Amino acid sequence: MSRQTALVVCPGRGSYGKAELGSLARADLSAYDAIRTAAGKPTLTALDSAERFSPSIHLAGENAAPLIYAASMADMAAIDRDRFDVVAVTGNSMGWYTALAAAGAVERLDGFRIADAMGVNSGRHGAGGQLIASTLDGEWRAVPGLRARLLRLAADTGLAVSIDLGGTLVLAGDDAALKAFASAAPVDTVRLAGNGPFHTALMHASSTAALATLPADWFGNPDVPMIDGRGHIWRRWASGREALWRYTFAHQILEAYDFALAIRVALREFAPDRIILLGPGDQLGGAIGQILVGMGWLGMTDKAGFAARQADDPFLLAMGRADQRNLVTK
Repeated sequence: MSRQTALVVCPGRGSYGKAELGSLARADLSAYDAIRTAAGKPTLTALDSAERFSPSIHLAGENAAPLIYAASMADMAAIDRDRFDVVAVTGNSMGWYTALAAAGAVERLDGFRIADAMGVNSGRHGAGGQLIASTLDGEWRAVPGLRARLLRLAADTGLAVSIDLGGTLVLAGDDAALKAFASAAPVDTVRLAGNGPFHTALMHASSTAALATLPADWFGNPDVPMIDGRGHIWRRWASGREALWRYTFAHQILEAYDFALAIRVALREFAPDRIILLGPGDQLGGAIGQILVGMGWLGMTDKAGFAARQADDPFLLAMGRADQRNLVTK
């Protein structure tokens, strides 16, 4: 039987939660732990094997980012390459750092050093944070006019799009703007606890620190194409080291991350047989499903249609789910 083509998606912040505690027991963390020990930080083994999940510890950027990276890369290594030909890689927000290593644009340990450093750098920002607002109805269909209305309100209150998940907008700005938007929004909003104003100009200090400390010579051409948060494709043998480094630590930090566009470009350009969502967790699966429904991909036009396809012949394989993981690994 011939191999199926696959788009690999790397998740970002929020994917390692209480349910994922202990999930790294099957991974070799020794090299990562050595890097953390040398820097005087708690090892991933200690964090993942803790008796209980602590939001103040496990969700802190300096710990969450390396935990997510390690889990995603362990899943990347577990994909059965006799069954799947990975034709492209993308990621959501912090998942871009994992995507760099998963696609071979940086070495595995350098990728970890990037994720580890950016977990700390993500705390360097101006006052503010993020909130989320849905633009869809209960069946994942766009509510007419709602997206445009929310974007107008965001502009009026001083918020900017941080991440576009397709059916959900992640908006960011200072605290006053967040409160003004939430009080006037025509839909319920949720403030993301502990998150900074990611992917906005308020992250300038984070970008400056990254450019000053994380070297361009860690970067190179990817082994497989990568799709970034602008929908741009970084191709093998055609990706300049300096340009990729600068995108990663300047534009990617300071400008909106359009995850929905990245998925749409990947599907239209590479037409994969499957999407493989790496762990930890499967929280990004709903957002991907909404993007597929928005595109009408493979005839999926609402939530029920997506669920029926997933039950019969899943197009999206989330490795954070035991049933779907078994369809991906040896």
